[in-house]
Amino acid sequence: MKPRITVLTIGVDDLEKSLAFYRDGLGLKTEGIIGKEFEHGAVAFFCLKLAIWQRSDIAHEAKVPLTQPFD
Repeated sequence: MKPRITVLTIGVDDLEKSLAFYRDGLGLKTEGIIGKEFEHGAVAFFCLKLAIWQRSDIAHEAKVPLTQPFD
């Protein structure tokens, strides 16, 4: 079995405002908040693709100088 992350959950203080930020601000697709009928069950899932790329290659592609990561 290959290790993988299937869900990354972020705890937020205001579900409605956070939904608006991720949906409207970042443009992530979602069906909105589900599970409101259950106590402590309200949650919003987003369609998300995550990619990682070698820093030097990103800098080259973006035509910016490569800087050192924060310590």
